[in-house]
Amino acid sequence: MTLWLLGTHLDRTADYLENHDRVLLVESTQFATRRPSHPHKLTLLFAAMRRFRDDLRDRGYTVEYRQAETFGDALDTQFAAHPGDELTMPRPAAHGAADRLGRLVAERGGSLSFVDNPTFILPPAAFDEWAASRETDSPNSYRQEPFYRHMRRETGVLMDDGDPVGGAWNYDGENRETPPADWEPPAPPTFEPGETTRDVAAWVADELETFGEATETAAFHWPVTRAEALTALDRFVDARFEEFGAYQDAMVEGEWAMSHSLLSASINLGLLNPMEVIERAEQAYEEGAAPLNSVEGFIRQLLGWREFMRHVYRRSMPGLAEANQLDQTESLPSAYWTGDTEMVCLSEAVGHVREHGYAHHIERLMVLSNFALLYGADPGELNEWFHQGFVDAFHWVTTPNVIGMGSFATDVLSSKPYASSGSYINRMSDYCGSCPYAVSRDTGEGSCPFNSLYWTFLEENEETLRGTGRMGLMYAHVDDKSPEEWAALRERAEEVRDMAGAGEL
Repeated sequence: MTLWLLGTHLDRTADYLENHDRVLLVESTQFATRRPSHPHKLTLLFAAMRRFRDDLRDRGYTVEYRQAETFGDALDTQFAAHPGDELTMPRPAAHGAADRLGRLVAERGGSLSFVDNPTFILPPAAFDEWAASRETDSPNSYRQEPFYRHMRRETGVLMDDGDPVGGAWNYDGENRETPPADWEPPAPPTFEPGETTRDVAAWVADELETFGEATETAAFHWPVTRAEALTALDRFVDARFEEFGAYQDAMVEGEWAMSHSLLSASINLGLLNPMEVIERAEQAYEEGAAPLNSVEGFIRQLLGWREFMRHVYRRSMPGLAEANQLDQTESLPSAYWTGDTEMVCLSEAVGHVREHGYAHHIERLMVLSNFALLYGADPGELNEWFHQGFVDAFHWVTTPNVIGMGSFATDVLSSKPYASSGSYINRMSDYCGSCPYAVSRDTGEGSCPFNSLYWTFLEENEETLRGTGRMGLMYAHVDDKSPEEWAALRERAEEVRDMAGAGEL
């Protein structure tokens, strides 16, 4: 019997490692060549797989590491060595992956069965039971807050005799501060690449078409072993966690990591178990090492949002990936690929992705997705861009977040689009102070591109949006504008779209 582990199953603590004759890992070059992904993403994935292989062998496991063009090619070799092999795998999160892999194995005379995936907390059947218990007129619509409270109750995390610690479920209102002008976050951890990582990075640089900057141009911040991932967790809790909550939605020019944990890639690969990270965060609160607004906000991202996204994706595919309720069809502006724009907010966010393969959640939602939404970019193309550019991106991650949240291509996740003018960015960042575009102006040359795009977006999508939740105030402002104002807004929005399309914004 063989335990087949994917590159997202690198959990050395998992129970399923026992009771198998061997472990199979497949390094498929097709994964690396089917899209130009960020060099740090490819380096991280393949280096982590090879280091995991070495770790298992050091612990006495028999590991067969197949390097091949495709999974099918690797399985040909596997079944030539072990005819009729019985394989077991943690259930993959990507839609259709279990069926595709099962067919590949069956075609070669073997069998493939699945066990629960330990990189998630709530098994599918448990989420389905919770969803069935919800009384709603829209059974395919999901909201995170009641699910998050359910998870808190079920796990006992941040609970005190049946009530939420501190008396409130959510401290998001305390997590919207902007740091003072002289604030500097602790430096994010870096990990000196070992021989394996250097070998992979050289192969990526020499052989592959990649997204963004070359690997050598930026420090490598991503753990490739469990020991490194635990070190990253320690450094976050010890040095960055205290200020994480207050500034988690803030953006500061020149600061790509702020006080964020940078642990998402390690969790998505299985180097860290999500529940152990949650328990460490809760311990920090109990020991007085981090305030409740930081701890609750961080735990909400893991216990609430991450789990929620996984199951909404699972239940909403394949339609979720194709959704486009606003009929957005424009190609992404070239600035998303080059970073060349005078808009400081967009330049900063794209630059962070190009250099590090990372941008934090507010940059993702309120800069990168928001601009694409107002511009009219195709949701599928935006989803693909996120998939290529981010070290922590996999289809189950990007699709609900980008299609559902960032693009409002479906109302399966929210009742309103996460759209805003430049005023939100001005409130949550220092970007506007050095930007040549004036955030105080909606129209005319030099006005903030977000502003005219925002108002014309509301006008163009009024039929869909006016009656949706929490949009009444915005449409009251729409109704207050004069014909002359609308003419100027439309003219400026057309100029902005032309400039963005020509790479001149």
